[in-house]
Amino acid sequence: MISCSQRLGGVAMVQDRQGNPLAGASPKAAELFDLSCQRFARFRGNPVEPLDDAIADSPDFAMAKIAKAWIYVMSTEPGATAGARRILRDIEKENPSANEREAAHLGALQAATAGSWTQAGLALDIWSASHPRDYLALLAGHQVDFLTANARNLRDRIARALPAWDKLPERSFLLGMHAFGLEEAGDYARAEAAGRQALERNADDSWAHHAVVHVLEMQGRADEGRDFIRRRREHWAQPDNFLKIHNWWHLALCHLELGEFEAALQLYDDEIRAGESTVAMNMADAAALLWRLHVIGVDLGERWDELAEAWTQHADGRCYPFNDMHAAMAFIGAGRRNDALDLLVAAEGAEPGEMRDWMAHTGRPVIEGLVAFGKGKYADAAELLFPARQIYATFGGSHAQRDVIDWTLTEAAIRGRVNGLADALIAERLSLRPASRVNRAFAARAKREH
Repeated sequence: MISCSQRLGGVAMVQDRQGNPLAGASPKAAELFDLSCQRFARFRGNPVEPLDDAIADSPDFAMAKIAKAWIYVMSTEPGATAGARRILRDIEKENPSANEREAAHLGALQAATAGSWTQAGLALDIWSASHPRDYLALLAGHQVDFLTANARNLRDRIARALPAWDKLPERSFLLGMHAFGLEEAGDYARAEAAGRQALERNADDSWAHHAVVHVLEMQGRADEGRDFIRRRREHWAQPDNFLKIHNWWHLALCHLELGEFEAALQLYDDEIRAGESTVAMNMADAAALLWRLHVIGVDLGERWDELAEAWTQHADGRCYPFNDMHAAMAFIGAGRRNDALDLLVAAEGAEPGEMRDWMAHTGRPVIEGLVAFGKGKYADAAELLFPARQIYATFGGSHAQRDVIDWTLTEAAIRGRVNGLADALIAERLSLRPASRVNRAFAARAKREH
């Protein structure tokens, strides 16, 4: 199916694949816009490239510029966010009279580029309620919900739109998004069913694959997860797949849960940092894996040094505190604790808003707790991290990603001989993953420390 046109007052208006009007677009530019959305949904191929071609073909095509700004800002990197702001300024100059769709997206983007992610998500929610077939709004909104750790809306934003997609070919990709939302909301059976249904319709749906992997992770089905990820490698590890490093990271987590530490470290070397990616999400995965290995006592050699240096260009204490937490892990691991603490100093000078609040309420105690752990002040680390874990669900990322905080807290309680807390945390972990060799190792060490 290609983009089509409708007539408004006798004038042909080009539409996207879902029937939304695309002001200023030629039919060719509309097809390029659709291609970008397809790549965005699949996490395969460069989604910006077709947008640049569309803008070159149709300079007044505002929605193409808006889509490009969304892709930039959702990288959660300071440089790309600044690029998104420049795009918005250009749109305001070149397209002063935005139509209804453009205005809705622009309002949400203004909030996102200012770091007000919750406001951006709400603005897209309001738009999608009456325009559920706006694919870009759903794709962007779903990622905003992920960035804000809004488990309920990860599930419900897509659930609200699904009835409108019954006859559309991209419905399976919405099922994959819904699967991830169901998983983050704790509805594992429905999440797995939706994810597998999406994969039956499109085996290369990396996000649906990722949703099923999350279910297996949260249910402690590490051996099944390891085999599922390996078996489906051809569908998610293509060279142009932007989610491939994250899925390698998930495979490494399975190895950790199974006590296969060398296999996890080999994945770090061969896949996760093989290309020394400077994408923030990929560096966060690298830091989280190394930190977990560090916490359980695996010798990491000089791996921290390269990763810490990479983070110096991408962590500023202001753009996205979830990234800063992972940068702090790398800095601490490399013996650069002052660099980790400098992130907190930088955050104090940030503009008032949601990101500054996140850093103050969650980022600071977590980073200070990680620094205390790095110094060997384990009881202090436990004291800082325990209250932080109660509010981390406002902090971005998934349950699986944020579990690194609980790993560190549990190990800190054991080493700091905070025995009651250690026993309670271990009981909690074993109730969720009784077969986990990591959790059983926590229990064995706690018993020896008593």
